[in-house]
Amino acid sequence: MRIFLAGASGVIGRKLTPMLVEAGHTVAGTTRSAEKAELVRELGAEPFVIDVYDAQALRDLVVDWSPDLVMHQLTDLPDDAADIPLRAAGNGRIREEGTANLIAAAQAAGAERFLAQSIAWTPAAGNESREALESQVLAYEGTGVVLRYGQFHGPGTYYESEPPDPPRIQIDAAACRTASSLEAPSGIVEIVD
Repeated sequence: MRIFLAGASGVIGRKLTPMLVEAGHTVAGTTRSAEKAELVRELGAEPFVIDVYDAQALRDLVVDWSPDLVMHQLTDLPDDAADIPLRAAGNGRIREEGTANLIAAAQAAGAERFLAQSIAWTPAAGNESREALESQVLAYEGTGVVLRYGQFHGPGTYYESEPPDPPRIQIDAAACRTASSLEAPSGIVEIVD
């Protein structure tokens, strides 16, 4: 399968990309920074530096790459969990506008499947953007799958040593379960411990 993975250099993207490549898929991996393009290449994907908010450039890239599946693993979260409230607007924008731009690009490219990261809990703030993301994905013309993750724990996450309260999922298990969800039917897939 040809997979266009938006967010290949992120916390789950770093785990997921090599799994997809090892399973025999051809992967294009995006990142927002030129500095992370080499990391994406090392993970086994063809790297692309793209801004999800540049709708036309994104559309052109996805159409040119012609994927079977587009996967949205983008977030706009800070390195420090204490700063999450300060970044809520940016993460909300990724969920709403970023999702809309990725879906438009995937539809223009004729991608049969669209999978997107969501969360398995109701946040204190930003629930409207989660609902907007999920409704867009579930309305995808083709197969739209919402991946509702528990809070990640393990290496590279906010909870490296101690798991958070449920719902939660260990980061390696989350990547494995995501890789096994490529053929899921339209709907919501809960990815929790």
